[in-house]
Amino acid sequence: MSSAITAFQDENDTIMRHFLKLMLFVVWGLPSPSARAQDSGADALEIRESAFYVIETVRIPDDVSLEVGGLALMPSGDIAVATRRGDVWIVENPNAWGSSRPYFRRFARGLHEPLGLAFRDGALYTAQRGELTRLEDTDGDGRADLYDVVYDWPVTGNYHEYSFGPAFRDDGTMIVTLNLGTLGAMESLTKWRGWMLEIGPDGEMNPLATGMRSPAGVYILRDGSVFYTENQGDWIGSGWLTHVERGNFVGHPAGLRWASEPGSPVKVRTEDVPDSGDPMFKVAEQLPGLKPPAVWFPHGILGVSSSGMLEDTTGGAFGPFAGQLFVGDQGHSKLTRVALEKVDGVYQGVAFPFRQGFQSGVFRLIWDEDGAMYVGMTSRGWDATGGDSYGLQRLRWSGMMPFEARTIVAMPDGFEVDYTLPANAASAENPASYEITSFTYKYHSVYGSPVIEQKDHRVRAVKVADDGRRVRLVVDSLRQGYVYEIKMPGIRSNEGGALLHDTGYYTLNRIPEGERLLAGAAEPPSPAAEPLSPAAEPGASPSSSQQAPDSPVATEEARRQDEVREMRVKRVTRLPDEWDQPDLTITIGTEPGLRYDLPSFEVEPGARVEIVFQNDDDMLHNLLVVVPGSADRVAAEAMNLGLEGAEKGYVPDSDDVLFHTRLLQPGTSESIFFKAPSEPGAYTYVCTFPGHATTMRGTMLVEG
Repeated sequence: MSSAITAFQDENDTIMRHFLKLMLFVVWGLPSPSARAQDSGADALEIRESAFYVIETVRIPDDVSLEVGGLALMPSGDIAVATRRGDVWIVENPNAWGSSRPYFRRFARGLHEPLGLAFRDGALYTAQRGELTRLEDTDGDGRADLYDVVYDWPVTGNYHEYSFGPAFRDDGTMIVTLNLGTLGAMESLTKWRGWMLEIGPDGEMNPLATGMRSPAGVYILRDGSVFYTENQGDWIGSGWLTHVERGNFVGHPAGLRWASEPGSPVKVRTEDVPDSGDPMFKVAEQLPGLKPPAVWFPHGILGVSSSGMLEDTTGGAFGPFAGQLFVGDQGHSKLTRVALEKVDGVYQGVAFPFRQGFQSGVFRLIWDEDGAMYVGMTSRGWDATGGDSYGLQRLRWSGMMPFEARTIVAMPDGFEVDYTLPANAASAENPASYEITSFTYKYHSVYGSPVIEQKDHRVRAVKVADDGRRVRLVVDSLRQGYVYEIKMPGIRSNEGGALLHDTGYYTLNRIPEGERLLAGAAEPPSPAAEPLSPAAEPGASPSSSQQAPDSPVATEEARRQDEVREMRVKRVTRLPDEWDQPDLTITIGTEPGLRYDLPSFEVEPGARVEIVFQNDDDMLHNLLVVVPGSADRVAAEAMNLGLEGAEKGYVPDSDDVLFHTRLLQPGTSESIFFKAPSEPGAYTYVCTFPGHATTMRGTMLVEG
């Protein structure tokens, strides 16, 4: 047997080291990773996660480019893997360990970027660029000899015309989703692009819904509900998870081009969709047929490119999250956990961080026979923080119970949190242990959206169940339709440990009816009455805007103005008055694969420089010039901006940032002017939009 078609699982010599370090967090109850981020960053969280959910790596043969587009579990327990390069491999004995090795056998080849895989009735099914294909081994030699077209659709050759699926219903019908193409903006260039299609075993097709932009994940729950995941872009303020029913319009209007075709169940028309920038849920109140997401994934916080999903059907073999969904993120190489509920027949729920540290962009997920999760990954052309071009890894529960918020559910006057372990009563009863903020996004044709209509909410009352696992929070001024960031930094277990992940994001589509709770709860004291401002008192001194220079208000205002001036110095977009012209004008564009088209350029110390940054891509980008050796640190700070990220253009307030552009929309450009540093060195320029910094960077060489 050739070594080129064999592989064995890497025993990952870092597991024990991470486990021992994790014990320091668990046993001694050290602060949550968010509190230690300045010292240890994401590594501290990854170390903690690794004690509860262990990543094991399948070593892939050197001559197999396993850029995973689809995964399927075979009846034998083998794993079928479709690759973006057009192959389908069968990985035999995938759970082999030690001296036993998995075996890679090519089952099919010559496909056109298959981005899904499913096994049914003795055959594999995959969505290629232009068709849904059935692959079958009819002569028993272990390789497909039947490539049967179940249903095909037209393509133009546009690189963005991806096709995803299928997902099988119990009756054998299949669901596929078709990505929009792009000509700068996203467009439905051929019939049914931007749609979800339902296809019978006999090839009969019925269009189901439209409004998809880049629907990388499609999944059917055990109860038959169909969901898909979406990626940020034009009309898509942030990534999301949406429940799809026949006739739905879920957001992007390009697919409405075909809404009047025979067989279309969608009643919305292109001209009906306002480009107002109002929140999506508010537009939906005026536009019947528009369906907001069940769960939003805040951009840059829970990832940047939502992908495949998987319902926990393991019966506890994967831990305490039965019935919940795990959703991949391709750009950030990680998993998010989602707990859904229905209120008034409408899906909504909460999303939590779950597991990071995968070797490449997480794209497809399946369970194995033992209740472990296989994670298929790809990076080429899309790029990911994981670092590798592709990968296949197995994620298993160690058996240790993590201290987590298992779920959060909506109540008539707030939320109820259910923990996996009892919470310490003193910490759980303290309203200061919680921080709650609501927000939403713009619904408009512009790429993405900043966080808008942000509002902090006071926790008015807390009631802890006798077992310490459930905590009821009464929250001031609930707003239906908004996303709630629910932070729990003060919560501790009875052993003193912090939550593994202390923040969840709840999408409150409906506020449930029912009993409101205040009696018997621990209620925080009312804030002390504010003293009258000087302006409100007889004979008072001037208003705060006219305070003496050394007053606290004036000092704070001066500090804020200094920060604004400092940011302006770092972004000068007009030719300075004292310049006749720049000494050097450099034009930098973009290339596919998250790259600048100019890898480096040279300047003299103190030279007057103009950089013209042209965003030729179909994604948002910026350009920051940073001090030597600081690019990774600046990128991490940008990702940690949280809800402020989009508003700040993912430019952190850091002395490491020397000069920067704004965050540019696709197809736009900006010039910045600056004097090159006087100190010679290699100054990195980098895009700090979340997930881009690993590959999108270049070097400004200052040489005397």
